[in-house]
Amino acid sequence: MLKYLLEKEFKQLMRNRFLPKMIIIMPCIVMLLFPWAATMEIKNINISIVDNNHTVTSQRLINKITSSGYFKLVNVSNTYSDAIQSIEYGEADIVLEISNNLENDITREGVSNIMISANAVDGMKGSIGTSYLASIISDFANEINEEEVISQGGILLKPYFKFNPEMDYKVFMIPALMVMTLTMICGSLPSLNIVSEKEIGTIEQINVTPVPKAIFIIAKLLPYWIIGFIVLTISILVAWLVYGLIPSGSILTIYCISILYIFTISGFGLIVSNYSNTMQQAMFVMMFFIIILLLMSGLFTPINSMPNWAQAITIFNPLKYFIEIMRSIYLKGSSLKDILPQLYSLFCFFIVLTTWAVISYRKRS
Repeated sequence: MLKYLLEKEFKQLMRNRFLPKMIIIMPCIVMLLFPWAATMEIKNINISIVDNNHTVTSQRLINKITSSGYFKLVNVSNTYSDAIQSIEYGEADIVLEISNNLENDITREGVSNIMISANAVDGMKGSIGTSYLASIISDFANEINEEEVISQGGILLKPYFKFNPEMDYKVFMIPALMVMTLTMICGSLPSLNIVSEKEIGTIEQINVTPVPKAIFIIAKLLPYWIIGFIVLTISILVAWLVYGLIPSGSILTIYCISILYIFTISGFGLIVSNYSNTMQQAMFVMMFFIIILLLMSGLFTPINSMPNWAQAITIFNPLKYFIEIMRSIYLKGSSLKDILPQLYSLFCFFIVLTTWAVISYRKRS
């Protein structure tokens, strides 16, 4: 019985001209475009510099800032008031004023004052740009200290960035984007498929047959579970071929946990279809929940940065746990033992959503 139902589902899927193409194209587009667009990195920040020192040291600092790739030097002003004018006119985002005693202060006292003024109309750009600039200046100070250590002896501080040494934001985003793609395909497509049969009327013919409810649901969802593995495989291959990113942990662990997540999110899609009468209704309901789940998952905004009430809501978001698992395996090489708390949470979601999906499906035998 299950064999014939699956044969029907696959034939129905392949007759659709759009879906097979979308299954291949969507993960490729997401993996190729989103890591560059969905990023917290800000580049081409316009900076105006006031150099009151006019020494080799100040010039070295200016060259280091402009060669970082984050800042674009719009002008070197003679006075601070002239530089502020460039912010008011929208020509500059940040003003850096170098004190006139920069070289002497560093040489004699090992410290000097540098003032940063940022345009806070765009608070995100101002704060991140200031953070970048402070990091560059700190790195410049370490270079000066290193030269002093070599000549005089002393303590040299060298930072080490674990798991993502290049501090590349794309590396952080790519595992989460894989989860997003799985969610959109394995959550939306089963829901729309079942509701489309409601609209056509074919589901009524199946409802009056002796097909058990569980067999019917498995036959409906199994093709999309297979599609989920195809989408995940394509995403992993694109991440490797384009970005050179491979999991630090076991890829088998990723596939095993993906089974649990695909079952969970497809069960959620089935719940939506059970309470929807038209494809339009199912589509809007799914998009409503998917947008909320994505925004509250830590995909774009760190959960620790959210207010306490928002962090409490994320406890009920299965995407949050799978994104944490994917990032841990990809970046840290975590094993099953390391991700057990997230795994237990996903399993609870699987039990609740699958049970709800089976109970809420109304079949007339």
